[in-house]
Amino acid sequence: MARSLERGLKAEGYSVDVAFDGEEGLAKGMNGTFDAIVLDLMLPRLSGYDVVSKLRAGGVSIPVLMLTAKQGDDDQTEALDSGADDFLSKPFAYPVLLARLRALIRRGGAPAGAVVDYGDLRLDTANHRCWRGGEEVSLTRRELSLLAYLLHRSDRAVSKAELLDHVWDPAAERDPNVVEVYVGYLRRKLDQPGRPSHVETVRSLGYRLVEVPPG
Repeated sequence: MARSLERGLKAEGYSVDVAFDGEEGLAKGMNGTFDAIVLDLMLPRLSGYDVVSKLRAGGVSIPVLMLTAKQGDDDQTEALDSGADDFLSKPFAYPVLLARLRALIRRGGAPAGAVVDYGDLRLDTANHRCWRGGEEVSLTRRELSLLAYLLHRSDRAVSKAELLDHVWDPAAERDPNVVEVYVGYLRRKLDQPGRPSHVETVRSLGYRLVEVPPG
């Protein structure tokens, strides 16, 4: 099943790393950088419950989609209480798994209620609030999601295609120009006279969030 999922996800354009038991999966999750983890409940050496519990205890907030052949509310409750973000019972339809995975990746791995400081920016995704230099900035949900994703990937440039995949709903408009429009909205709300812009255009690549020190 792992190999089948690996082939299918790679065909969808994902980069995939596979672990065949719970201890290997835990090690990869603790030491790797992933957009999401698809975790089977019934694993050798360490169960899915234990893997996700140890990841959360170790401060790892990567979204987890847990798969199980078990049925029933108790199993789902235990999976979610252990720290999983979503739950899918086998057998499942592959398009449903893809849709659940896309939704988890769009939401990102920041813990609910996390407030992130980045230079003179402060972002509270749980309460949909943003500040620059201590002054609150009113953002729409789309603008805030766009800013949050750029912040989550602040170490590199992010392409328009990646932003469409992670910030916009799959059924929404797929024209890359819509990304330019929303980046423009974001700049107009965040930029201040005499201060550098937080959102930098990277020629032929996309956009990067730039840290601007308070001042």
